[in-house]
Amino acid sequence: MDAREFLRHYKYDERLVTGKYYKDEPVKVAAGDTVGVVLMNLGGPNTLEEIEPFLYNLFMDPAIIDMPFGGILRHWLSKYISTTRSKRVGKDYAKIGGGSPINKLTKEQAGQLEADLNRRFGKPANIIYKVYIAMRYWHPTSEETAEKMHKDGVNKVVLLPLYPHYSKTTTGSSLVFWRMLEDMGEIHNWPTAYVFEYATHPKYIQAISERIDETLARFPADQLKDIQLLFSAHGVPLHEMKQRRDPYCCLIHCTVEEVMKMREYDYAFHVAFQSKVGRAEWLTPSTPDKLKELAGGGHTSVLIIPIAFVTDHVETLYELDMLIRGQAETYGIEKYEVMAGLNTHKLFIEALAEVTVAQVAMVSEGGHQQTPGPLQASLPSKSSERNTRCHQCEFITDAACWEASPVTVSTLSNV
Repeated sequence: MDAREFLRHYKYDERLVTGKYYKDEPVKVAAGDTVGVVLMNLGGPNTLEEIEPFLYNLFMDPAIIDMPFGGILRHWLSKYISTTRSKRVGKDYAKIGGGSPINKLTKEQAGQLEADLNRRFGKPANIIYKVYIAMRYWHPTSEETAEKMHKDGVNKVVLLPLYPHYSKTTTGSSLVFWRMLEDMGEIHNWPTAYVFEYATHPKYIQAISERIDETLARFPADQLKDIQLLFSAHGVPLHEMKQRRDPYCCLIHCTVEEVMKMREYDYAFHVAFQSKVGRAEWLTPSTPDKLKELAGGGHTSVLIIPIAFVTDHVETLYELDMLIRGQAETYGIEKYEVMAGLNTHKLFIEALAEVTVAQVAMVSEGGHQQTPGPLQASLPSKSSERNTRCHQCEFITDAACWEASPVTVSTLSNV
């Protein structure tokens, strides 16, 4: 399904914000099953020539960019934007090697996740886990991935977005696209579960904290006490939070709070948003504005933490590490370091495995069901109890709490 066909059939409804294209329950599996785990990511151009069609696909997506019109007008506007923008963006990609590393890094994540899933959870239960990649705006596409899954004999599916913080513009876009392919008969329709968010999974939080420690080691000892931690997340239009109740901003701040709580609030910290496109009002403050404010307050050492990105790509390697670095220097920031993405950090891979199996219910021959993973997501605590929040907070939600899986099992009549 190309971008124009998706646009013709797309219709906004609240599931794009709630994620409820599938039931909020684990997929039931038994010994001998093959579970396909689909890593959902945005993708990126491998070469300079691929930038324009990649951008076209992105700007054609109504789930990520609202336009007051559709059809042929959106097509031609997206063609114009992608053509003109690709010339400028091409220079950015040229500075990081001529293409995005996101495809290579996501493939590495998939390989390590598959190995961890089978070692810890698959072999003991006689289940095969196979991990695939579905890129929203590039290859491998969802259709290409689903075809391979069918050939491989997959009979159960867990959709796993590489976005720890749910937003309609990321996870929502991937879910509605996958579901539309199913509904239109373009891909096989498997028993399916999905991961909504994992913003405070303990191993994800610990992986971020360890990456922070690695980055702190780059600072001279005499500067350590004055470092400001700046968590930089991808921005979204403000109306997504204010009008549609998108939980993204709340989930970002949940992650930041848990990271700092784990670190016992060892440094001053801040949250900002980057990558604004268009004239609409976005979440604030912007990362450059926050850096300017910090410099104005006499702070000259900043550690940037790309909080919403788990895979390095152009927005971390170029935007944060080159473009915004240059801006920070003009503001008076003397020591500016950017944390590496989590990529294949061991704890992050383990976190992905655990949020996956939390969506799997093992069913024995006697019909008993239990979740094989060590942790299970429970309902979030009250949002009013959280201290870290944006200045425009709508108190929409908190992240799910990850607790030890219950020992008790329930009896089911069938798989």
